[in-house]
Amino acid sequence: MKCKGLIAGIGIGFAAAYLLKDQLKSPFISSDKALQLVKQEFKKKGPIEGSWIYTVPEDYSIHESSHKVYKTGITRTIEGSLEQYEAIVHAGTGLLLEVNKVS
Repeated sequence: MKCKGLIAGIGIGFAAAYLLKDQLKSPFISSDKALQLVKQEFKKKGPIEGSWIYTVPEDYSIHESSHKVYKTGITRTIEGSLEQYEAIVHAGTGLLLEVNKVS
């Protein structure tokens, strides 16, 4: 009798874990994925020298609405001179929201 209850409890535990696994996932893409998306876009216009990303999503306001974003950076050499860019990537969708030339 006790064994039957134990098996039922284990079964219920596995079923609950299976149903809740999607709710426990992060609503954000990984920072590695965000950086990969930015690098793909920049590589369309030529090679890049280096890149970086802040791995923790930050709050960012654009058009009077707040979003969680990753801030990334890309360095490239154009005609012998070094150019640096900062890119803002939506943490939930991976959409490139903004690109600013730093130097």
